[in-house]
Amino acid sequence: MPTSHPNCLVTHLESPIDQSRHAFGEVHGVHLGRPLVVRYDLKRAKALLDRDEISGRKEGVWRWRELLPLPWDQAPVSLGEMATPILDCPRLGAAMGLDNLQVKDESTLPTGSFKSRGMTVAVSMAKWLGLNRLAAPTAGNAGGALAAYAARGGMEAWVFMPGDTPVVNQRECRLFGAKVFRVNGLIHECGKLVRENAESMGWFDFSTLREPYRLEGKKTMGLELAMQGNWKLPDAILYPTGGGTGLVGMWKAFAELQALGWLEGKLPRLYACQSDGCAPICKAYEAGQKHAETFHPAFTQASGLRVPAAVGDFMILEAVRQSGGKALAGDENQLKSWMEKACGLEGISLCPETAICLDVLAKLRAAGEVNHAERVLVWNTGAAQKYLECLPDKLPSIDQHQPLHPQLIHFMNNKAV
Repeated sequence: MPTSHPNCLVTHLESPIDQSRHAFGEVHGVHLGRPLVVRYDLKRAKALLDRDEISGRKEGVWRWRELLPLPWDQAPVSLGEMATPILDCPRLGAAMGLDNLQVKDESTLPTGSFKSRGMTVAVSMAKWLGLNRLAAPTAGNAGGALAAYAARGGMEAWVFMPGDTPVVNQRECRLFGAKVFRVNGLIHECGKLVRENAESMGWFDFSTLREPYRLEGKKTMGLELAMQGNWKLPDAILYPTGGGTGLVGMWKAFAELQALGWLEGKLPRLYACQSDGCAPICKAYEAGQKHAETFHPAFTQASGLRVPAAVGDFMILEAVRQSGGKALAGDENQLKSWMEKACGLEGISLCPETAICLDVLAKLRAAGEVNHAERVLVWNTGAAQKYLECLPDKLPSIDQHQPLHPQLIHFMNNKAV
């Protein structure tokens, strides 16, 4: 019979590789080079918790306190992470032949992306465990979130990013007081630098899935989605996949909710969406492999998807296959077009990673793999404004002394205004 911690419901950490158990309350990284996963006493949770009572709590990540690892007597490191909206997209849906298309908009979180969810939990746990210096590689938004939450918790953040990381991500890390370095390499090479210098620099490796608790924060996406849908989930979920923590976290959330007996209806098909400029998970899925090979050369303007090698690759692939979904690559050349189309039709601040999901969705519709009547949900993982490089930059100018400029006539004739 599992015994949980006296001030939370965690029983142990588990390795998905060899099912070994690891003690909770101690500092852990990876085991056999792969992630560890937090396990809870779900029988005790079922006896203690009521889904209607949780629904009535103050909204946000920490409403799920009993299904998160931070002991209940500890104050979380928080920036006020609220629930994110699910937005109906009738015009975009109509353009894609869908009757019920929705976007869950994570751009409303404190640091402008879904990374806030993972970092509030991971940094809270790091503080409880006595860690003071945290280091991570980043393709963009994770670095900004780590810097912000470390500052909030009075801790040091060291951030290593590829030299061509979006400029807003670079500057926000500095703004929040992190030690920031641009590296002549990709994110997995930044991660290697963090690991190789951990002992000499005395920092803890906060890379994606190389500590156990960011996954638990991302899990709240699945918990929240279920509650917002009155405990019924969409038919299909499209998720932009780089390191894959969000997708793996959602699938973990659904499993825990099933164990609690809270879900109604079937689980959704998960579609892991990558750019064809960096698609290691898609290649592994197509080849029927358990693990993905490092993708060369890796390029995409959706910086969060430029992850040539993911330590949790097998967990992503397992979730996709178990759900009956797929891992599919969208067209990198269509990224900006989808971004502008979606933002223009619906007014949602859609990031380039999510634009790739729309290209994948268009392919699924064309192949008849997504029915027009199905409830389809696309995750918008960050705010468009954080990607200056992907925003339109060629704007017409007019002479204030010319009463009706030809450009205005052109726009009016083309019904652009």
